[in-house]
Amino acid sequence: MDTVIETNALTKYFGDFCAVDGVTFEVRAGEVLGYLGPNGSGKTTTIRMLLGLLLPTQGSAKVLGYDIVRDSEAIRERVGYMSQKFALYDELTLWENLEFYAGVYGVRDRAYLEETLARLDLMELKGELAGDLPVGWRQRLALGTAIVHRPKLLFLDEPTSGVDPTARRDFWDLIYEFVEEGVTAFVTTHYMDEAEYCGRVGIMSSGRLLAMDTPSALKESALPGLAWDVVAPEGGLLPALGILEKTPGVLRAGLAGDHLRAVTEPGIHEADLRRALEALGGNHVQIGRVEPTLEDVFLSLAQM
Repeated sequence: MDTVIETNALTKYFGDFCAVDGVTFEVRAGEVLGYLGPNGSGKTTTIRMLLGLLLPTQGSAKVLGYDIVRDSEAIRERVGYMSQKFALYDELTLWENLEFYAGVYGVRDRAYLEETLARLDLMELKGELAGDLPVGWRQRLALGTAIVHRPKLLFLDEPTSGVDPTARRDFWDLIYEFVEEGVTAFVTTHYMDEAEYCGRVGIMSSGRLLAMDTPSALKESALPGLAWDVVAPEGGLLPALGILEKTPGVLRAGLAGDHLRAVTEPGIHEADLRRALEALGGNHVQIGRVEPTLEDVFLSLAQM
């Protein structure tokens, strides 16, 4: 099966509020699809509909060839799901949690469970209570419970939220290990940099799917112009921002840590920006072209 997820105008209302608005996309077998957007953008609601946990208000979808309304039980038997809250039993040990979830799927092979814990570097902790684990280890255990029945499709909903950068990187290494073995991963995240790890990225905002493509293609097609970093002299950051926001040809300007990020029309040059910032002392302002980020793409799309 080449297509493992297929949605057509998938829509979900809660009363008058539209949480997911006519979303249409496909996910191909063996890819890592990132579903990127801020909290409240509709990412989790999309997953819950695809799992058959929520009925769509309008539209349709198939997962692994099964209809999300008629065949929800068949879908849940065949996919792995890691929720935002890490659905673990704190009063049970690591081993007992894994054994419980394996039993739900009819998996009784002790050797396979031990192999799963070993792959996640959890064997030495198997007797520890899940509630006593640091977040990064709980995250790994939650992944273990999601893959214990060898699913070919994983839904990972904000799997790295609240963990440190090193644990996030290690977790993505694990995802790609499973993908190399034929698993497809559908991963939601609100970390813009994390979406760079994905083969394709769908960008969500206010329930709408704004775009879906590879990160490089999104940067080329969705960003309306050029990206610049502007470093102002001490005390000049906010004045420089005010100037850029009023400069013709500057589509967007904003703070980016200790400097400014500006997106301009394609015909704008460094000299144009430097002239606009002369009042701050043009020679002391550092201006340079930079590669756009997915955050630049998201902000540009969200403003359309």
